[in-house]
Amino acid sequence: MSSNKLYVGNLNYKTTEDVLRQVFVPFGEVISANILPHRGYGFVEMAMPEAAEEARLKLNGQELEGRKMIVNEAKPRAERPAESRFGQERRDFRKP
Repeated sequence: MSSNKLYVGNLNYKTTEDVLRQVFVPFGEVISANILPHRGYGFVEMAMPEAAEEARLKLNGQELEGRKMIVNEAKPRAERPAESRFGQERRDFRKP
């Protein structure tokens, strides 16, 4: 693993970014901890790849606020495919 950014899934919807940050701090410096509202997942960015890997190995499957976290290396965001011409024509067709 060479990334510093981790995906953290299966979070309790009441888990805060501060709580998430505190869970990862024992493994090294946390640059950021972000939770997507009402999605049950977020991302933690660590200062060092080694710290991120250690956190991933030790925290994956651990319980946090009643739920077992899923911790994986974050994957880059996939680009969304361009909308098809047909889809655009259909949308225009439905406009009054």
